[in-house]
Amino acid sequence: MNKITPAHLARAAFVYIRQSTAYQVVNNLESQRRQYGLVERARQLGWEDVQLVDDDLGRSGGGTVRPGFEKLLSAICEERVGAVVSLEASRLAADSEVIARTVPS
Repeated sequence: MNKITPAHLARAAFVYIRQSTAYQVVNNLESQRRQYGLVERARQLGWEDVQLVDDDLGRSGGGTVRPGFEKLLSAICEERVGAVVSLEASRLAADSEVIARTVPS
């Protein structure tokens, strides 16, 4: 059973990419390769409109201003997002309560 519906595909898929430190950005290129590869994966799943959000490379998840994350949250709140694609949920926020407080239920 496919859980991706036409309603999901009518909105954009947002691929969120982040590495926590400048050291990781420079030295962990395999992680970057895998994360950027998610753009193609979203297309394979049926999305034509895939938005890449990679503004937060080298920014920690805790207590740091992250413009890419803010951009993603705004798109979610504006109901423009059909899917958020990331290697793991921890890339989104160090504190999951941030998401719960920001995204309307």
